[in-house]
Amino acid sequence: MSVLPRSSVVDAVSRRRFLRTAAGVSLAAAWMPAASWARVLGANDRLNIGVIGTGGMGTAHVQSLVGKSAAENIKITMVCDLYRRRLRNAVKLIGGSESDGVMEYEKVLDNKDVNAVLIATPDHWHTKIAIEAMQSGKDVYVEKPLSHTIEQAIACRDAVRKTGRVLQVGPQRTSEARWWKAGEAIRAGRIGPVVWSQGSYCRNSREGQFNWTIDPDAGPESKGDGFVNWDRWLGHQWNLAPKIPWNPDHFFRFRKYYAYNGGVATDLMYHWLSPLLLAIHGQNGAYPRRVMSGGGQYIEKDGRDIADTMLLTADYDTHSVFLSSVMVNDVGVPEMIRGQKGQMEPDAKGWKISEQGAWKDDFRKSNGDMLKADPGKDQANFLLEAGGDKDGRDHENNWLDSIRGKAKPNCNVELGCAVMVAIKLGVESYRQSKVFSWDAKAEKAVAM
Repeated sequence: MSVLPRSSVVDAVSRRRFLRTAAGVSLAAAWMPAASWARVLGANDRLNIGVIGTGGMGTAHVQSLVGKSAAENIKITMVCDLYRRRLRNAVKLIGGSESDGVMEYEKVLDNKDVNAVLIATPDHWHTKIAIEAMQSGKDVYVEKPLSHTIEQAIACRDAVRKTGRVLQVGPQRTSEARWWKAGEAIRAGRIGPVVWSQGSYCRNSREGQFNWTIDPDAGPESKGDGFVNWDRWLGHQWNLAPKIPWNPDHFFRFRKYYAYNGGVATDLMYHWLSPLLLAIHGQNGAYPRRVMSGGGQYIEKDGRDIADTMLLTADYDTHSVFLSSVMVNDVGVPEMIRGQKGQMEPDAKGWKISEQGAWKDDFRKSNGDMLKADPGKDQANFLLEAGGDKDGRDHENNWLDSIRGKAKPNCNVELGCAVMVAIKLGVESYRQSKVFSWDAKAEKAVAM
């Protein structure tokens, strides 16, 4: 399942070290932990940010960060993309000059005035750039999923541990206050031991999922705004994806192909497993014991190779998680966390927590401070209020606070890696029609 051998990671690290030394920048500064870096930078100094990847999600981040530049004392000083049209648009959005937009991400990492980078490239590039950025002394926000493979995720996790840099992974639900409140309730014993939970991310459309617009003039032979550095985008030189001739469907609609991502699992299920593990296991999540997936490509047969319907079950040491993602019907299963003595269901204001009849006496005793129901009712329940963002700060702001030493990432690399392992095992379970277990000691997948 590997597309980024550890040797490739080491080569990338060595290159970054060389470049920074050649530029006269202290290696000690490049390896300085984030807390120390924040003190050198100054908690109130402006943060200069480079954005690498300015497609749909990257552009949304650019617009968001530009909009909060004054309030957060930040500035996007460089943008990078391999598609000239997107790059020039991003330069306009940041109010920059032509030199502020580059097609080589290394130029962003080698700029000593850039403090942090936000990575919103296709998935197969995430960890290569993230690791090199940390080796260059920069803090990182990397869009979900953390990686394309398990090996890449572990390499990125290890790089964070070694460098001490801040790394935020992009599932924004982990910055919602309700998941942190859910975790507090679980650890307080309000629903008893968690036994299983569920989440669903489903869609439907007439045009087919991920069939985004293709610009007719785009390609490697274009001389104008349509120019795409296709070989670079593939990354075949680093074994990131196979080398193939220019294919606009692969470029503009990369989520339809397993060569660049994990389909609905990495794009959508990642959104649910991240907050569920955060609530149930805490900020660092947990690794699965066994994962199995089913589903199929039942409707959308337009040349894509990803499933349009996927159902995943991940077993952990103490509980199981069920996730569903369907692209041809938008009615999913409701999110829920079930314990032996009660369950948690979403409410407009937070969570509705209800008892299990067999354990009603225990439930009511554990939740006496919250219960407003008549003890004689058939089922006691109460509302746990939890709205908005944790600490009133959204996911981007939490990253900025973490860089400045005021907070910790709400989706740190430990959680991001644990989620990636379960999700990727699910992808391979579906693709290979096998059940996979996780060898925690060797940190390897084992087909059962």
